[in-house]
Amino acid sequence: MNRRLLNHLNDLAVPLGLVVILGILAAIRAPQTFTYVGLAGAVLVAAPLILAAMAITPIAIAGRGGVDLSIGPMIGFVNVTIVVWLGGLEISNPVAVFAFAIGMACLWQLLLALIIIYVRISPIIASLAGYMILQGVNLVILPRPGGFAPDWLGDWGWGTELLGPVLYILIAACVLWYLFQTTPMFQHIRLMGADERTAYTSGVNIVAARIMAHLVAGVFAGLAALCLTGMIGSGDPSQGNTLTLQAITALVLGGTSLSGGRGGVTGSILGAIAMYLVFVVLSSFNFGAISGYMIQLSYGLMLVISLLISLLTSQAKPRMA
Repeated sequence: MNRRLLNHLNDLAVPLGLVVILGILAAIRAPQTFTYVGLAGAVLVAAPLILAAMAITPIAIAGRGGVDLSIGPMIGFVNVTIVVWLGGLEISNPVAVFAFAIGMACLWQLLLALIIIYVRISPIIASLAGYMILQGVNLVILPRPGGFAPDWLGDWGWGTELLGPVLYILIAACVLWYLFQTTPMFQHIRLMGADERTAYTSGVNIVAARIMAHLVAGVFAGLAALCLTGMIGSGDPSQGNTLTLQAITALVLGGTSLSGGRGGVTGSILGAIAMYLVFVVLSSFNFGAISGYMIQLSYGLMLVISLLISLLTSQAKPRMA
């Protein structure tokens, strides 16, 4: 048990250290971030990324090199359908909107899982196809940014209260993950990700485990879409696309192995916070017209470095053993 805890802490050392360093830099360059209003705004802006990183974590743990490339457009799909479809039907009841967002995200993840299981194609190919399909579908539903979110959801976008709905959603998501990882199904998913053949011969229901990993991802993705809709207060067919690269970077930075069997949402959350702090620090510099490109460049470099660190640590552990 102690060795397991030590390995977990070692996996979190890189993202935690990066969060501390970037937090110090942000405090120096943008001290307003750590005021009450600044923290409230930070929670609002970072929430969609944190939840998106949490969403792809169980899929990555499930193995087969699975990383959901469609996560960004799928969050965008839920966003535009809330604004266009529910708005057109004048459905604004919070329970109905929450149920719709989570239900649509779970339905998409179930479809992906069934394709991976029964069509027997690589998860990364299936999700890449989903990425391209949803990009087009989002533009068909809403060709350009517009529309209005339900009033109660749009009010989240003010971001002036730290103890608000977005923070409560993040806390609820963490509690949900804690409860999920105490179940036998989570252990089956982890075992399947480490060695699917061994898991099968040990009696693990491979089909159920993979479907459950995707359904849990759907719940977090639906919450991410709600937070994104609340943040922008409208529909945007392309707003979610950038979340894919950021969420994958946060995932890898947090120590989750893309080969499966290792990782957790604590690292993914720390990775997402580090990504947000990179944005804060870089935004404090004046790069002129190339400011957006510098941020994307930093995200790309962080992804490459994270993959290298993950590769080196995975090779070092067998030697130490």
